[in-house]
Amino acid sequence: MRLGDRHALADALIRARRLTLSFFANAGTALPEVPCLPTLNPPLWELGHVGWFQEYWCLRWPLPARRGPVADVSLAPSALPSADAWYDSSRIAHDSRWSLPLPSLAQTRDYLERTLRASLEKLAAADDSDDALYFFRLALFHECMHAEAFACTWQTLGWPAPDPDWVIGPVEGIGRDLVLPAGSVRIGREGPGFSHDNEQPATEVPVQAGRIAAAPVTHGEYLAFVEDGGYRDPRWWEAPVFAALAGEGRQAPRHWQQPGDWRLRWFDRQLPLPLAAPVVHVDAHEAQAYCRWAGGHLPTEAQWVQAATRLPGFQWGRHVWEWTATDFLPLPGFAPGPYRDYSEPWFGDHRVVRGASFVTPRDMADTQFRNFYRPGRSDLFVGFRVCR
Repeated sequence: MRLGDRHALADALIRARRLTLSFFANAGTALPEVPCLPTLNPPLWELGHVGWFQEYWCLRWPLPARRGPVADVSLAPSALPSADAWYDSSRIAHDSRWSLPLPSLAQTRDYLERTLRASLEKLAAADDSDDALYFFRLALFHECMHAEAFACTWQTLGWPAPDPDWVIGPVEGIGRDLVLPAGSVRIGREGPGFSHDNEQPATEVPVQAGRIAAAPVTHGEYLAFVEDGGYRDPRWWEAPVFAALAGEGRQAPRHWQQPGDWRLRWFDRQLPLPLAAPVVHVDAHEAQAYCRWAGGHLPTEAQWVQAATRLPGFQWGRHVWEWTATDFLPLPGFAPGPYRDYSEPWFGDHRVVRGASFVTPRDMADTQFRNFYRPGRSDLFVGFRVCR
């Protein structure tokens, strides 16, 4: 969809909205109370925020796409009075989102319906230039990201998945490595179509030679690390992380459960540990510890991109996002886009994550997409692979 015309983009926006609303299909008239956790947003607030973001950039923002951040701009009014005071994530502190006087679920759904309808009408009258489609593409990818955030929230809370058939399927080539030649690879995106600001300007980055696993580490492979006492051995961990694990008394990934045979808590169900499927809900520290135990390391962002774009047999994009060893930093010459808070506030304390997960909308999966999370997060559909 980075290159799709307005007709394809309209279809994608409808698909994204259908996915968003599927999380609330069985909610009735209200949602259960949600604890205030740093990794969550209140679902009702987040639902309204999705509609607000689309309205803000597609219907209210008056400047062209190539214009950078502007301090003072005269916006068109929102169709929902007080929307800016409720849903502007750049200005509303995270914890205060639990105490806002938000509209009801029915009113919020109506707001999303109206903003989508108006956006589609405006899109139908646009031309197919990148400037004309920029904010519609931005809104699409923003909604795709929040769909995945809803999935993570539902998993964290143990709520039923909107699709009971959601599973992470098995991978092929378990234990097989691919030869990764030395060279260089371009990080970022150039040319026609849409680019996120952290993908610009595209930069040539050196690649260290080695071997990289054809597939992400599976539950079965990670189980060997757990059963070898990996969570009790300080050799594999950074000292502060190991001390924190010892304090928790945790001996396995976040949603693994005993007694008896290991099982996985998957949304509202308990499943046998899917040994051939990629391990998920591990943070970057757990990924690094496994790699050390296995005699390797996490791939750098450049190694991952080199493998994904040039090595046949490299599996990515259908199972889990993947941690890399690369800190999330701006590419040389970075300039923030119109949505200034997309990347700039997060440089330095996040880690680059690559690929896509089973729940990532296909319209969003791209080898050049630079996703990023704090390395201590384990609530996400993120796994990893080993490089040697």
